[in-house]
Amino acid sequence: MRKPNRPNPDALTILQVIPELETGGAERSTIDIAKALVASGGKAIIATRGGRLARELEATGAFLARMPVHSKNPATMALNVRRLRKLIRRHNVDIVHARSRAPAWSALAAARAERVPFITTYHGTYNGKTFFKRFYNSSMVRGDKVIANSQFIADIIANEHPKARERVCVIHRGTDIETFSLSNVSEERKAALAQAWNISDRQKPLILLPGRLTRWKGQLVFLNALAILMERGVTDFIAVLAGDAQGRDNYVSELWRAIDEHGLRAQVRLVGHCEDMPAACALADMVVSPAIEPEAFGRIAIEAQAMERPVIVADHGGACETIIADDHKRTGWRVTPNDPEALADAMKTVLSLSPEDRADLQARARTQSRRFSLSVMCDRTLDLYREVKNDTNRDR
Repeated sequence: MRKPNRPNPDALTILQVIPELETGGAERSTIDIAKALVASGGKAIIATRGGRLARELEATGAFLARMPVHSKNPATMALNVRRLRKLIRRHNVDIVHARSRAPAWSALAAARAERVPFITTYHGTYNGKTFFKRFYNSSMVRGDKVIANSQFIADIIANEHPKARERVCVIHRGTDIETFSLSNVSEERKAALAQAWNISDRQKPLILLPGRLTRWKGQLVFLNALAILMERGVTDFIAVLAGDAQGRDNYVSELWRAIDEHGLRAQVRLVGHCEDMPAACALADMVVSPAIEPEAFGRIAIEAQAMERPVIVADHGGACETIIADDHKRTGWRVTPNDPEALADAMKTVLSLSPEDRADLQARARTQSRRFSLSVMCDRTLDLYREVKNDTNRDR
């Protein structure tokens, strides 16, 4: 039996379910929504295995419930249903919000058993080439509402799960554009990061590629493009690859081989995970995101624009919705995916921008970033929670 209603009927208690709290867009959105819920007078509960962001989550005032929701073991998933049902009853949860496929199955079963609404956020493209994979992915479209974090993802859902089309709501990923603001990054922070990256005395433009070290993020394409720049006589630059390898040692070795083959040891830095991305963007003269597979959204493009930095992205996926590439309204560049020549051309163009053209671009980019602000995402998500809660109350 559920507990009596809280004194404030407008307060929301939301249980978010996510496998881990490591780096990534889903994890960051989980924390952002938890913080917004607490700030609104509601209660945020997160069921997760934990991870490096757990402490940051708890600092928001959210309740962290550690459990193995990352597991795909059927027995563990069944036990997770029981664990989640207890959480729902204990905290009088209004809505269960799942953010990944495996935990979504347990969360769905728990929500239905406790008769509370269930929603999902479809964070990725998800491989659906086989019947089993499509069925496994379908946990993400069984909610009362399905949040797509870009129109690109909404179109994928409509194509692969047409029955879910009417329940899809597009809410773009949000970026904290106050945190990602040049005026809020101190010289001390930039100096500390430059020292950590061993570029304190640099006199050359810095090209930044942020993102975990995995093949589909396009680091090898980037290195090939840098080699093309070198062949064209453009040698005055430093390139920083900032991202965690997450155990992909073979791929890191492949990157170093490519660096050596192209003679880029003097130009390229592999600096590992970066905790201070605003400072990283502030240090950069341009930001590059050359993913060879379409990203669901791609927050790097928004963060770079918020930091008033020229940004180059691969022209597919959610990035097409965030970068204006028309000459007279340009906020960045979109280039053919997996094309080092096209990427090299765009980087050369950015390096040759006049101060006036760069200043105009910076102003437009900052304005564009406001369309994808954190406050917009949080407000729309909380409004959706209230809508689902009110619809459920009317049906009872």
